[in-house]
Order: sequence, then structure tokens, then C-alpha cells
Amino acid sequence: MPLGRISGVHGIKGWVKVQSYTEPRENIAHFGRWILEQSGARRRVEIEASKRQEQGVLVKLGGVDDRDAAIELIGATIAVERKALPACAPGEYYWTDLEGLTVRNAAGVVLGTIDHLAATAAHDMLVLEGDEPRLIPFVVGKTVRRIDLEAGVVIVDWDLDYWD
Repeated sequence: MPLGRISGVHGIKGWVKVQSYTEPRENIAHFGRWILEQSGARRRVEIEASKRQEQGVLVKLGGVDDRDAAIELIGATIAVERKALPACAPGEYYWTDLEGLTVRNAAGVVLGTIDHLAATAAHDMLVLEGDEPRLIPFVVGKTVRRIDLEAGVVIVDWDLDYWD
């Protein structure tokens, strides 16, 4: 499950800058072991140390001991095994579990399929697949009426006219 990406290097001793998708962002370093995915290759790495900075998280990875080795990791996606994640509380979801679900409105009209979710200043958004991305506010209880992971559907209070 993707949790972030390596966005740069810090210093000369192999530390990397991390763009974290976790909340709070320093939680990305609490897993102990990552799977780095880059150019179709996967590599397991151990986290030796981490530091939170105002603009992100710095991490020292095992076997990455100089700036040159760290530079090679820039752009790598950071993932962990699903079983490493804590279980969600009732009514909470990992975004990745919602990707690919069909979105229908209360009248049963299919609005699209969830490509991904995006965080905005106001609230998170469902981004539906298509030539032109369509956004629906991810506000459970208001816009999002029901999520049924087993059926693969999200029911929303939304009308096609909202996009016109």
C-alpha cells in the first residue's frame, strides 16, 4: 500500500527526504520496513532513523550510506505490506480501498468509478475516472451516503447537473 515517495536527499550520509501521505506525516517512519518501488523494481529496506522537519520527514535507510546512493532513490514510491497497517475503525476507510469502486447517486445513476482521492483545504474529494476528472466531495453523512466495500459501490447525494 503506497504511503509516500522519496522526494530528495539531505546531507552526505544517505538521508532521504520523504513526501508522506500519512497523518500525521511522521507516521510513515513508524513501520520499520518499507518496500521501495522504482522503475518496475521492488526493494525492501529497513528504517534506521527518522526526523520530522517542518517541511517533511527525513529518513535514514539501511544500506544507504552516502549521498550518491540516496540520489538513486529519488522518485521511489514507499509502500508497506497491507498487514502492517492498523485496522480501520467502523466508518473509516483507507483511500486505496475506495479506488475502483463504482459511484452511484441515490437514484441509481452510475456517475463513474473512483480513480483516487485528493486532499483539499476544505475536505477530501473523490476523483472519478474519465477524460475530464469529475470531483465529488468526500463528506460521509452528507455527500457520501453509504460505502459498501463488498458490493463495490459508493452511494452519493449528487446529481449529474452539478458538473454542468
